[in-house]
Amino acid sequence: MTAAETGGHDEPCYLRRRPAPALRPLVAWYSGYREAGVPPATHRGLPSPYLTMIVTLDDPLVVAAHPDPRTPPGSYDTLVGGLHTTPALITHDGRQSGVQLALTPLGARALLGLPAGELSGLDLDGGEVLGRLAGELRERLLEAPGWDERFAVLDAVLSRQARPTRAHPAEVARAWRRMLTTGGQVTVSGLARETGWSARHLNGRFREEIGLSPKEAARVVRFDRARRLIQRAAASGRRLTLADAAAACGFYDQAHLAREFGALAGCSPSRWLAEDGVQFRNVQAGQGDGSPDSVA
Repeated sequence: MTAAETGGHDEPCYLRRRPAPALRPLVAWYSGYREAGVPPATHRGLPSPYLTMIVTLDDPLVVAAHPDPRTPPGSYDTLVGGLHTTPALITHDGRQSGVQLALTPLGARALLGLPAGELSGLDLDGGEVLGRLAGELRERLLEAPGWDERFAVLDAVLSRQARPTRAHPAEVARAWRRMLTTGGQVTVSGLARETGWSARHLNGRFREEIGLSPKEAARVVRFDRARRLIQRAAASGRRLTLADAAAACGFYDQAHLAREFGALAGCSPSRWLAEDGVQFRNVQAGQGDGSPDSVA
């Protein structure tokens, strides 16, 4: 690995790539990250519309607090996490590196062999979900000489792993895509009318396939859009008030957005920006817009 590729020992490196075209319905993006020679820190893994898969390259990923408080802290060479509505707390001692994949909920059956609903709120060791493939993938990534080669490894391994599965109910897929394209600004009753299902039936099937209820998913999609908008504005030096962000992303007002930040991020927007928002961060803090070009 060259100094130019890593950004040097003391400078962060962050790259994002789209997967091979055939994989894009299953994986929104790949992120490669490397950070070294920085102060130890704790970062927040925020709720997003994507499942998370992380494969480390050097030190393990240390999760001090999981979205599900019943899960004890742990360290992971590979991790798979479902959709969640509370943050994870990730710590490092001054360096971290790996690749992160933003998996689409509708792609979980094909890549992971189970519906996204079975991973709701959970962070699991990659081996528990992928078996020996998790170790094989990490080994091949470690052997790859650079980021281009690592992303090519992901394309090759995931293309081989993707398998035909029982089709998602078309109504769920339609409701999920509608959720994304509207930025979460859609009602459960409206989705039910569009699918032709009762709200109760939609809630059950949606949670099974996606991992959140439609109401929870709408909250996460709105929040994800707002925090990325705030992050991009801060990174570019552009002035954006919380009221402006709230109006752009479908919140009632500034106070509503602030409350949602407290509930979903566990802190205020200003504290999140100070801790995580503008600097390089690996876990669910890329500079993308979170739209389904389409974590994550």
